[in-house]
Amino acid sequence: MNRLFGSKNTAPKPTLENAISNVDNRISSIDVKLAALNSELSTYQNKISKMRDGPGKTALKQKALKVLQRRKQYEAQRDQLSQQSWNMEQAGMMQDNLKNTMTTVDAMKTTTKALKKQYGKIDVDQIERMQDEMADMMDIGNEIQESISRAYDVPEDVDEAELDAELEALGEESMFESSMGESAVPSFMQDEVSPPQFIDEPPEQTKVKEPAGGMG
Repeated sequence: MNRLFGSKNTAPKPTLENAISNVDNRISSIDVKLAALNSELSTYQNKISKMRDGPGKTALKQKALKVLQRRKQYEAQRDQLSQQSWNMEQAGMMQDNLKNTMTTVDAMKTTTKALKKQYGKIDVDQIERMQDEMADMMDIGNEIQESISRAYDVPEDVDEAELDAELEALGEESMFESSMGESAVPSFMQDEVSPPQFIDEPPEQTKVKEPAGGMG
């Protein structure tokens, strides 16, 4: 059966990185061969430049031409491999960009689902009502502040002349109190607060106060 249909290929599939690496190795191998051919051509050119025309010089030129032909073939092969390597590198960059794009898209989808879930819990009408209530409370607070900070004006029906007379009377009363002093004692209480007399000293002669209006 295996001879008819063949066995199943279990070898791992080549990756783009491996393919690029293999091509680069082939290019390096061709570069070594080109360096050897260039060295051989340089030797032939030196010999040919020193030889005179003749069969020997002609034979040496034929060898140099074959080496030059081989070098051109290797250069063409190297150019093809370099182009293949460049194409694969471009494909690799496109693949990386596509992976990054898919990762970005998946992240955006996940974020969008999360945002929808979060915003679904928010009641916009309730927020609007709350904002209206806050605005009303701010208006009430402003009215209260204006009310308690209101200035009281003097009634228009008060006579300014009366206010001036009352102010002048207050000034005279203040001057009278200052002239009396804080320790002033009325005249009718002066005798009662006189200092006591010592026993060993003769009493002072005091005048008997006559009652007001005199005796009959």
